[in-house]
Amino acid sequence: MPEIYAIILAAGKSERMGKNKMLLPFRGKSMIRTVIDNVMQSGIEHIRVVLGAYREDMMAAISDLPVESCYNANYEQGMYTSVQCGFRNLPATADAALLFLGDQPMVPGEVARQIIRAYQKSEKGIIIPVHRGKRGHPVMIGREYANLIETSVPANGLHTLFAIHKNDIQEVEIDTPVILRDIDTEYDYNEEIKLN
Repeated sequence: MPEIYAIILAAGKSERMGKNKMLLPFRGKSMIRTVIDNVMQSGIEHIRVVLGAYREDMMAAISDLPVESCYNANYEQGMYTSVQCGFRNLPATADAALLFLGDQPMVPGEVARQIIRAYQKSEKGIIIPVHRGKRGHPVMIGREYANLIETSVPANGLHTLFAIHKNDIQEVEIDTPVILRDIDTEYDYNEEIKLN
């Protein structure tokens, strides 16, 4: 069985929200704790949370959970630097990482299980969930891409990786549109609260 780690990207400043969205309530707990719960329900035992803005508040909010964190000092340069931070902090034994967005608390653990099953059956190094032709998250990336991720220019993001290695990608159809949505604004948050 491959050793799969979860990397939860939770380092952003939440500029469009105007406050730390990771600590907003969602299903009776904070958004970040809901995401972590969903990841744990997927069966992934090794979880890394990438922190940046609001680091101390975030650490206090998750300190009792069975997760480890790493600090992305370059978080103001964008989300890709958090991907780099997460991969940099994987142990040598990790075979792949499943990248979760900290602002997608509505994505259930079953989605991650579907992606993990696809990775185990596939010979592809990148597994991307899709819903009706549109790509979403979480995304599985094999450890073999760690060096490329580390040396890539953050502005190019994962899109460049996916474009260069398109023949090593398998898309997995997911029957829920939640993989396409994240919570950036107060409006997004209120809409998701209505649904959850």
